Amino acid sequence: MILKMNCDIIKKYFPDLTEAQMAQYEQLAPLYEDWNSKINLISRKDMDSFYEHHVLHSLAIAKYFELLPGMKVLDIGTGGGFPGIPLAIMFPQTKFLLVDSIGKKIKVVQDVIERLDLQNVTAIQERAENLKEKFDVIVSRAVTQLPDFVKWCNNKLRVTNDIEAGGILYLKGGDIEEELRNVPKNWKRKSTSITKWYAEPYFVEKYVIHLF
Repeated sequence: MILKMNCDIIKKYFPDLTEAQMAQYEQLAPLYEDWNSKINLISRKDMDSFYEHHVLHSLAIAKYFELLPGMKVLDIGTGGGFPGIPLAIMFPQTKFLLVDSIGKKIKVVQDVIERLDLQNVTAIQERAENLKEKFDVIVSRAVTQLPDFVKWCNNKLRVTNDIEAGGILYLKGGDIEEELRNVPKNWKRKSTSITKWYAEPYFVEKYVIHLF
């Protein structure tokens, strides 16, 4: 069983969280551990470092960019709900739509949303290409190569050239330079190393990529 105190790493980097938010983060590990016993959602090694590798990693987006009340955020390829669910807890006044094409993963996400009573999150089984809505921000965690991901985002973002207004916020590790070079030229781009905010060795060569 994952110890409750392991959630302290979240409090370490986000000391201003409310008691209600911390309670929700603390509930995540047992929920995912229970689901992981039924569905191979997260590797055993990663479950042992659940808060660092999944929750804190997702919240690197919150260190880089403040999601404002009333913004609409799309999480493409959410898998087990990352980065969408940790971000939805952090920004309860922001609206989130989490999508994945794999039904069993969305079933897990819907259960977590219900158990945490997250009123600002909806999760559906759908391919991003089929969505008709427009969003202020699109988030994701390394679901594919960046140039391909950008194609999935076509016509999903409200048009803006303002870096403060939104765009794509993508969590990606390793050598990102070639992928960034292959993103269509009409996208402005910025990458920030997650080690700017977190000291753990796990975050070396991991980045928040912002396309807008």
